[in-house]
Order: sequence, then C-alpha cells, then structure tokens
Amino acid sequence: MLEVETPGDLLQFVGRELGPSDWTPVDQAMIDTFADATGDHQWIHVDVERAKREMPGGRTIAHGYLTLSLVPRMAQTLMRVKKRSHGLNYGSNRVRFITPVPAGARVRLRQRIASVEEVAGGVRVTSDMTVEVEGETRPALVAEMIGVLYS
Repeated sequence: MLEVETPGDLLQFVGRELGPSDWTPVDQAMIDTFADATGDHQWIHVDVERAKREMPGGRTIAHGYLTLSLVPRMAQTLMRVKKRSHGLNYGSNRVRFITPVPAGARVRLRQRIASVEEVAGGVRVTSDMTVEVEGETRPALVAEMIGVLYS
C-alpha cells in the first residue's frame, strides 16, 4: 500500500507500480445483481444452465462493465492519501476487455501511476490499470483511468 500525506505528494511516484491487490471473488450472485442494476440480462451472464451447455468452460461470464466497476474497490487497497478532501473519477482514455471473467473466478488489480498533474485544488492522476484473472495468462481488463484528488 502506497500511503502519502497529501495529493501533491503523488507527484514523486510517477511510474510506480502498485499491487497486486488481494483477490476479489466474482460469483454468480454478484453477476446477477449487476445484471439487475444495469438491465443487461444477456444469457451469457445469467443463464447458468445454458452456459453449462454452450459456453467455453461451461460457466457464465461477468459483464465487462462489472469487471471495470470492481477497479475502485480494489484500487482503494493499493493507495491512500491521508489528507484529502475528496476524489472524483475524471474518466478513462482506454478500456479493453481482454479475457472473460467466469462466474466463480477471482480477480485482482495492478496499478501503475502513469502521470500526476497539478490542477486547481489538487492533482489529476492517470493510472494504467490491469485486472488479472486467477489462473489466466492474459488480463481480464486493461484501462487507462483518470481521477482527481483534492486537498
């Protein structure tokens, strides 16, 4: 865990690799809850019986955006700014879903701080995020994500 006092302290950590995070399980209940929240009930995510017959590996797979939504949960275990008022998601420059996450799999996050720029009241941090699937050689997701941390 990288701990710094203020957002500005992150300027000295450009290029720093963080992680991996602990493993996070992605079970069918999580996938079903995400399907309900988004309205995306495509069978590859929610029909366990059909997936047994028709999906490679015989399991449903997590939504790509579910995998993406787990990044903040895992990222908060990699870096902590002690004296900040708040943070905001600023966006993503690139997001790629490389390998499906099967129900019952575990994922973890690696983060590289790509850049830190001073902005009014804080810093804008761009990070390269990689979500790994346990037992897979290729990542589930790679993304360049941006957040703003305010003093």
